[in-house]
Amino acid sequence: MIGHMEAWMTALLAALALPRFGLSTVFVVALVSATLLPMGSEPAVFGLVKLNPQLFWPAVLVATLGNTLGGAITWWMGYGAERAYERIAHRRLEARALAWLERLGPKGCLLSWLPGIGDPLCAVAGWLRLPFWPCVGYMAIGKFGRYVTMTALLLWVFPGTFEP
Repeated sequence: MIGHMEAWMTALLAALALPRFGLSTVFVVALVSATLLPMGSEPAVFGLVKLNPQLFWPAVLVATLGNTLGGAITWWMGYGAERAYERIAHRRLEARALAWLERLGPKGCLLSWLPGIGDPLCAVAGWLRLPFWPCVGYMAIGKFGRYVTMTALLLWVFPGTFEP
């Protein structure tokens, strides 16, 4: 069983190799990293831009799109979890974090770029049934800002092009 999983994982990683697939890899990694899985997409964006500096803006835009779509999926996961919870418990969960986000509304999704709390924040927005499209819009703004800042900062810290 472990051998099959290892072979499958090796094949998946080979298929997602940056030099071969580029922007599609950045999209998939950004999408998956915006769910509740603990991973970051910045290394994929940075790696692609280091290999292909002319892809700075396309990489940032593709990563923003993938990460925002992942945030939207997480919103729907939260929405579904809340519906399931209501069927089982028949009472509303009252916590300070929920009340805080409920007060902020969709604008709270601007913080979806934060490591560790950003992705669960999208799920909580769905749980609270905050309006979907405004939440997605604010997610996109926050995530775009993160990718521009992080990629530009990494390029400044590690100047020059990578020569294989």
